[in-house]
Amino acid sequence: MTEKNSQTYSPVALWRAWKRIFAFARPYLLRLVLGLVFTAFSSSVWLMIPLGLRSLLDSVFEQGDRHQLDLLALGMLVLFVLQSLLHVGSHYWISWVGERVVTDLRKKVYAHLHLLGLRFYADHRLGELMSRLTNDVGAIRNAATGAISQVLMTGIMTIGSVAAMVVLNWRLSLVVFAAAPVAAVGARYFGQRIRELSRTVQDRLGDTTAIAEEALSAIRVVKAFAREVFEVNRYGEANEDLFRTSRYRVIMEAVFSACIAFLFMLALVVIFWYGGTEVLAGRLSAGDLVAFIFYAMNIARSVMGITRLYASLNSAVGASEHIFELLESRPEIADGEGAFPLADVRGAVAFEDVWFGYQPDRPVIMGVSFETLPGQTIALVGASGAGKTTLMNLIPRFYDATSGVVRVDGVDVRDVQIVSLREQIALVSQDVDLFGTSIGENIRYGRLDATDDEVELAARDANAHDFIVELPEGYGALVGEKGVKLSGGQRQRVAIARALLRDARILLLDEATSSLDSASEAQVQQALERLMAGRTTFIIAHRLSTVKHADCILVLEQGEIAQRGTHEALFDRDGLYRELCDLQFRNMEIGKDKAI
Repeated sequence: MTEKNSQTYSPVALWRAWKRIFAFARPYLLRLVLGLVFTAFSSSVWLMIPLGLRSLLDSVFEQGDRHQLDLLALGMLVLFVLQSLLHVGSHYWISWVGERVVTDLRKKVYAHLHLLGLRFYADHRLGELMSRLTNDVGAIRNAATGAISQVLMTGIMTIGSVAAMVVLNWRLSLVVFAAAPVAAVGARYFGQRIRELSRTVQDRLGDTTAIAEEALSAIRVVKAFAREVFEVNRYGEANEDLFRTSRYRVIMEAVFSACIAFLFMLALVVIFWYGGTEVLAGRLSAGDLVAFIFYAMNIARSVMGITRLYASLNSAVGASEHIFELLESRPEIADGEGAFPLADVRGAVAFEDVWFGYQPDRPVIMGVSFETLPGQTIALVGASGAGKTTLMNLIPRFYDATSGVVRVDGVDVRDVQIVSLREQIALVSQDVDLFGTSIGENIRYGRLDATDDEVELAARDANAHDFIVELPEGYGALVGEKGVKLSGGQRQRVAIARALLRDARILLLDEATSSLDSASEAQVQQALERLMAGRTTFIIAHRLSTVKHADCILVLEQGEIAQRGTHEALFDRDGLYRELCDLQFRNMEIGKDKAI
């Protein structure tokens, strides 16, 4: 068990955390108060029921008054109906606020996740984040609203029951009061163990969610390597760990409940014996004894309720730590003070002595400087790990340069609003990310207000219309998770259609034609040529047909620009570019459209 799992919370720490959690319910305070009023009246009515039983036994059965029996029975029926109606009102309004809090909190957490940069997602497992969004948020719900209702109900029931017991017979009350300290000590011991196990269950649940998320999101790889049994076993082992921890918690809860129940049943036996003695001595009526037993049972239920509430609060506090830690994560990439919208973009891009590293002491980009004119095509080539994709990621501010400046139309990208910058950029990569909706909706993602005609025109320009209309559902055909129902070339053309519809001035192509067969490559290449027309384009490609026509080729080596120039100029002189060409074109005729 980790140090965090073994941590316990003092009442002061619980109070501070609960106040922070309750802040999410504050906008709905009126409804919450209404629910609490119903709770207070419901609890008060419940306290009157033992008094009705007392009157029934003492007045009716001893005096034999049938008319009074009818009146008392009718009165108790009215009390039960009233208590039920009040309970419905209490449960509805408290639950309404609880569900509203969960909805708002999930929306807030989800919105915050979209503010965080790619570095954050590189450092966190997606399944872990999904667990925070579902399991941890759900655990907070009861603490935010149910705790108030439980405290109020328990307080009224306990105080009312104690007061009634003392009035009925103070000597008999001492029997119940003597059991309370023993119950409190047991609650403290068992409660601590249950809290520890509850937090461990939350962590185990997060682990199982992360494993499932990872495996299902990479289902192609799982099936390609025939690792279904391995993944099933891995998930099964995680679930067995979760089961074992849950089983220990259930055992502790069962033992604790049994001990508390035995303690109060023992107290009840003493109450029967001593109460019977008091009745025989004339110091207590039979009705008083029955009412006293009901109030004693109320106190027993209250003690159990307080214990469960304490465990629930601890679980919620542990979950809230995860949530607040997430909400307090500051976006690494954010609009600076005074950021202004980037408008009327022409597409000029410049790098001025740019340095960048994912880790401060390990730079990936070192002193890169170059400048492009609007509408030019820039190709980035180099060995794997040379920094090509990293360099491209600095343009839309997926990451910020450690030092130096990246400019668009002469403006530092850190001085403009991020949304306005990215609205001027379209990305097409090798690993196409499609949503599990229809083809039409995936294309429309480039511009949400596009008409059906505009979507179709973009698909035609991307050479995608023909294969789309051949599908039974046409543009309404579902592509499946990550586009699994489409071929690689079809996914690429849908992505190009999406980029065409966006009509951005700057285009980023990250190996958009790699791993395609010749027929698909030809269709995608035609679509890319239409897409690139009149736009400033950055290409990471291993296809000579694209690279050799670039206005400028930047050859990267270990994060630095080793060479720059046109294809002809670079190929005619010795250097890394020529070496890369020779490596790929050995025994082939120069000039053929092959990979470099």
